[in-house]
Amino acid sequence: MVYKFRVILDAEEDVFRDIAILEDDTLEDLHNAIFNSFGFDGMEVASFYTCDETWNQEDEISLFDTGDVPGEQKIMSDYQLSDILDKQNTKILYVYDFINMWTFLVELAAVEDQVVGNLYPETIFSHGEMPDEAMEKNFESDNADDYNAEFEDGLDEDDLDMFEGDDSFEDYGFEENWN
Repeated sequence: MVYKFRVILDAEEDVFRDIAILEDDTLEDLHNAIFNSFGFDGMEVASFYTCDETWNQEDEISLFDTGDVPGEQKIMSDYQLSDILDKQNTKILYVYDFINMWTFLVELAAVEDQVVGNLYPETIFSHGEMPDEAMEKNFESDNADDYNAEFEDGLDEDDLDMFEGDDSFEDYGFEENWN
C-alpha cells in the first residue's frame, strides 16, 4: 500500500507538499522525502513527534540515538510508517533543524494501492514558497498563568530592600576571586 501525506509548514503563508511513500518505508525514509521536497540539504538534526488528534505533542522519535545507553532508544529507522500511522492515527509532527525549528504538521491523507512503475517516495504536489526564516515559536504552556499564580509570593522590589545594609552575612574572604 501507498501512504499519501500532506506535509504543512507551520508558517503564515500556505506552504505544503503532498508526498506518496510506501507503508513499509521507515520514518527515516519519510524524513528524507520531506527535507528533499522542501529544499533542505538534509544536514540538520530532525525528529518526529507522535501527537493526538488536536496536534498535541507526545513522544519523540529522533533521527539519531541520543540516549545514555547506546541502542536503548528507538530511532526513525526502527519504525515502519505502518507501525506509527494508520487510518485511525493520522497525525505526526516533524521538526527539522533544532536551531531554526522548522516545524511541519504531517497528516496521512490517503492509503491507496501502489501504482506499478511509480518510484516511491515521490512528491506528488507542491504548493507555496519556503520563507527565508522559520516562524518564531512560543514555548509557553497553555496553563502558564495558572502555574505562576500558584507560586506567587506577593513580594515586590521594595520587599528586597530588607537586605540593604545588612552586615549579618559572614565574610569568607574570597574577594580575590572577584577581581
